[in-house]
Amino acid sequence: MREEIASFLQKRGWHVSQAGTLEEFRPLALQADIAVVDVMLPDGSGFDAASWLREQRAACGIVMLTALGDTRDRVRALTDAADHYLVKPIKLVEFEAVLHALSRRVVTSWRLDRQASTLLAPAGDRLVVSSNESKLLELLARQPGQPVERRHIAEGFGISWMRYDERRLETLVSRLRQRWRSEAGSELPLKTAHRQGYAFAAPLSVE
Repeated sequence: MREEIASFLQKRGWHVSQAGTLEEFRPLALQADIAVVDVMLPDGSGFDAASWLREQRAACGIVMLTALGDTRDRVRALTDAADHYLVKPIKLVEFEAVLHALSRRVVTSWRLDRQASTLLAPAGDRLVVSSNESKLLELLARQPGQPVERRHIAEGFGISWMRYDERRLETLVSRLRQRWRSEAGSELPLKTAHRQGYAFAAPLSVE
């Protein structure tokens, strides 16, 4: 089920790390904005994991996802550490809606809202983006922090690389940077990778 949820969220633009044990969970959780924790784990209790994480990072979002539906378990989790307590089975779209609601409070990453054609910064700044700008940002979000080749970007636009004028991409990137600088008063973390392509040098989720 963990792999199914991770696959679903990744396809929806979330950056996901997986852990099957508490030992694997702890170092990953220290880097996460939101942690989803089961109660029954191979090497310990999810209640203890959630409490530990809340002590380590008070601002982290914590969702308990478990088959235990007893009221005492629910109250314990919500009192000790969890922001939400969800009982299996749950529909994935409903689960994602809970994450979106929680992310408005805790997520410190950049967000691309495709429906509203808007790029949002962690500090709250936002910019309405064009269709091509949105496509570019979505392509970069799929490879967090890693350069995306110009050829891959062109093909993502639905254009043959052999017929693509690279100056169009350079102009697109330049204008996007300038507009963000003008409206937000800061630099967009959209970096040029010499002889490769472009990278978004910050976590970027796509909704």
